[in-house]
Amino acid sequence: MELTGPEKAVLMLLSLDEATATPILSELDSEEVRKLREVASLMRAVPSSALDSVYSEFVERSREAIAVHRGGVRYLRRLATRALGEARAQEIFVDAPQSAMERLLAADPSTLAMVLENEHPQITAAIISQMTPDRGAAVLNGMPDEIRPAVLERLATLKEVPAGLLEEVAAALAADLPPEEAEAAMSVDGISQSAALVRRLPRETGEALLSRLGDGDSELATQIRRNMYGFDDLLALDARALRSVLEAVPADRLVLALKAAGAEMREHVFKGMSKRASDRIADDMELLGAVRLADVEAAQQEIVEIALRLEAEGAISLDAKNAGTIV
Repeated sequence: MELTGPEKAVLMLLSLDEATATPILSELDSEEVRKLREVASLMRAVPSSALDSVYSEFVERSREAIAVHRGGVRYLRRLATRALGEARAQEIFVDAPQSAMERLLAADPSTLAMVLENEHPQITAAIISQMTPDRGAAVLNGMPDEIRPAVLERLATLKEVPAGLLEEVAAALAADLPPEEAEAAMSVDGISQSAALVRRLPRETGEALLSRLGDGDSELATQIRRNMYGFDDLLALDARALRSVLEAVPADRLVLALKAAGAEMREHVFKGMSKRASDRIADDMELLGAVRLADVEAAQQEIVEIALRLEAEGAISLDAKNAGTIV
């Protein structure tokens, strides 16, 4: 397909990550950004072959064919905000037409839950994948119990959503919304997003949902559970609960896990140990020398796994509201 110069510019910008695209956009004046916005609002799905052609016009470098998978106008506005500031971006985009996806994602969660509950779980998962974890949790929480596990399963296994198809689905769904309902994006880490979503659900609801999901796919439920908490969540534990975790951690794994940890985490962990034990761990860390970050992260994950096991046994709670609880 034949693209105009502005269309090629938009295609290139939308194929870049924000860190790369922002300094490029900052070199353009307001009128140029406005022109790109107008072009982006009119563009439809573009085959990856067209992007290959655009890339070939730029400096020679190795690259992959990338399918554009971000909400065009919305992504461009975010870049403009970072590059030009909120005031200038608002001035440029104030009259930008609102896409169907933008209307859909800005809808009231309970309204959207009612619209989505009659759709196929795959469609619902694709729409929720474009939301923040808080909004996604609110929508999922508003859906019937029997639908949630299927939606969560598909969300967790989602890798990429074709932008063109997603916008078409959004257009059909948006027709069922009140006229005043608004926001778009597109690459998905299903496991992480599912974990963040479940963590924001009421605790009983989240546990029941993971339990039901585990009946059909125990490995998927385990992956979601593992991603719900990280090493930094140990900071929420009081000394007694932390001591319960540390007692189950081999000393060499703790030394490795703390090697790249921040001062706050080290101090917190040492408070959960005797002076003698903390001094020994500190000495061992000094002697350890340089280590690979991957090994540190693996050791930290092992400690998180131990904390999760203790929580499953009812010994501690990793929930921020109940952290430190020992049964």
